[in-house]
Amino acid sequence: MQKGASFKVHTFGCRVNQAESEVLKERMIQEGFLQNSDKYKIIVINSCAVTHKAEREVRQFIYQEKRKNPDVFLVVTGCAATYWKRNKVSIKEIDLLIDNTEKEYVAKIIKKRFENRGVEVKKLSLGEIQDKYFSSKRALIKIQDGCDRFCSYCIVPYLRGLPRSVKIDEILARVRMLEKDIAEVIYTAINTEDFGKENKETLIELIKRTLQETKIKRLSFGSIHPWSITKEFIRFYKENLNKSSRFVKFFHIPIQSASNNVLYFMKRGYTREELYYRFNALHEANPESFLATDVIVGFLGETEKDFLETYSFLRDAPVFRFHVFRFSVRKNTAAFYLKKRLFEPSESIKKERAKVLRELSEKKLVKFKKRFVDKVREALFLSKSEEDFQAALLHNQLPVMVKNSKVTAGEIREIKIVEVKKGVLVGALPS
Repeated sequence: MQKGASFKVHTFGCRVNQAESEVLKERMIQEGFLQNSDKYKIIVINSCAVTHKAEREVRQFIYQEKRKNPDVFLVVTGCAATYWKRNKVSIKEIDLLIDNTEKEYVAKIIKKRFENRGVEVKKLSLGEIQDKYFSSKRALIKIQDGCDRFCSYCIVPYLRGLPRSVKIDEILARVRMLEKDIAEVIYTAINTEDFGKENKETLIELIKRTLQETKIKRLSFGSIHPWSITKEFIRFYKENLNKSSRFVKFFHIPIQSASNNVLYFMKRGYTREELYYRFNALHEANPESFLATDVIVGFLGETEKDFLETYSFLRDAPVFRFHVFRFSVRKNTAAFYLKKRLFEPSESIKKERAKVLRELSEKKLVKFKKRFVDKVREALFLSKSEEDFQAALLHNQLPVMVKNSKVTAGEIREIKIVEVKKGVLVGALPS
């Protein structure tokens, strides 16, 4: 390994993983490694194992990477790495397997492997580092890790451990460090409900202080879980956040099902009726709020009646985009043992139900987008993505392609929505 060894980080899975990867890149650079996405001698794979499919995709990428570049030093961390270590899974292509308990030390562990091989350490400020990969002028910041909900289908608490939150003062220090170069921060968490409990802090306090004590132009969340959408939060949104142009009007609220029977077996801890209240209250506070969700089809015991209850909820509730997943049981979860006494829908039924929900999602999303045609709204401009068009995000995170625009990435400007073309919002700068 020569001095200034080059590296690349490849990320699978959720926005928490993405946020962790950004910090990992910073730490690799601080340890003297050079980031290079084209020519690299080290690749760090931040993996996911939330489903069998996710784990399989990580394996396939590992095999492809080693075939393409046999001499690369291949490091795997994250949830799949943790799962493999605990289950003594051996993959010969992996040079270094680091589980979630040591994830924050990945750069130092790699450095120690090569400390006698001439790796040059060049200390950089975090401001210098950020410019290398935040071309969209948006930054992911992890505020919390771990979960104590133990939903019956979910392996995440077993791989990430019990809840741990970053203190608000530490989060705000990072936001202030970024605010000169970044237009939007996106807070990410494994479970927002657990934020701050061990520090006697709250999610509402974090939002208030971010808007009051920093100059960041926009604040948003990757996901906010249903348990966080309390009456207090809804009141806070109506009275404060709804009026703030800095708080992005986007809520990704993963519900997983809207059948009380299925929710009971999933151990989600809320009912269909409570979900209606949460979604409707947010929508009534601001009809332009973009509400999205995650749904699992084909869970253990899900009958046709249960599925139709979820379908009718998604059809009627003000939720405008849903990511649909087909259930697959994970070893060591409660569902693995629950399967012994509950039937599981066939793969063909799961596939058909997923298709029905995805088609509904596409229709509802296009209909929601059409509400904005001929309206003038603020948008955050991103880097140029296509000839004659520039990508931007509306005040509620809806993507829009702006005609003939040369606005600097990170600027927030008013645009007029012209049309919805092939499902895509098209806008223009006011003449």
